[in-house]
Amino acid sequence: MTEQSACRVMVVDDHPIWRDAVARDLADDGFDVVATAENVGAAARRAAVVQPDVVLMDMQLPDGDGAAATREVLAVSPSSRVLVLSASDERDHVLEAVKAGATGYLIKSASRSELADAVRATAAGRAVFTPSLAGLVLGEYRRIATSPKTEPAGPSLTDRETEVLRFVAKGLSAKQIAEKLTLSHRTVENHVQATFRKLQVANRVELTRYAIEHGLDR
Repeated sequence: MTEQSACRVMVVDDHPIWRDAVARDLADDGFDVVATAENVGAAARRAAVVQPDVVLMDMQLPDGDGAAATREVLAVSPSSRVLVLSASDERDHVLEAVKAGATGYLIKSASRSELADAVRATAAGRAVFTPSLAGLVLGEYRRIATSPKTEPAGPSLTDRETEVLRFVAKGLSAKQIAEKLTLSHRTVENHVQATFRKLQVANRVELTRYAIEHGLDR
């Protein structure tokens, strides 16, 4: 996706009125809604064809759950990013979604503008969580970090990249990091992308997990 092209979105939800309303709102906000789906099977089939930038995923589907759908969608469209939009804020649902590959989790009570901002952030590779859930995800990563390294970061990271990584782990956006370090937004994003490549992680959720496991979230 280039800066000039509209973000291509697929909406997966088994309630047709809600699904169509979300799709219409996204289209009105400038997104290119390339497909909708009502269940796991349809989501995988359509994602394979349209290769969306972002998949907006419900957790309750008639033939499985959102975690299963996330795995199947990413298997056929690995460049897609999945943002869960669910009525459920149950701990198990949130963690299963993230473990399946979702890069964010939003509750359906989010406003239209919050949803649009979350889709844009997801397309840009940022992890987006309803505020009350962010701590839950970070807490789980701390719990499962069974083998922290003595070195805070691998030797391949520069001091500046390590500094940026610390702020990413604390949930700061690139804009906020740029302000703290007196850098341009573009420079911060370049550091983040370089860190992705060096650590071989795919998104900010995985980057945050790496930082926590190496003690960089404090």
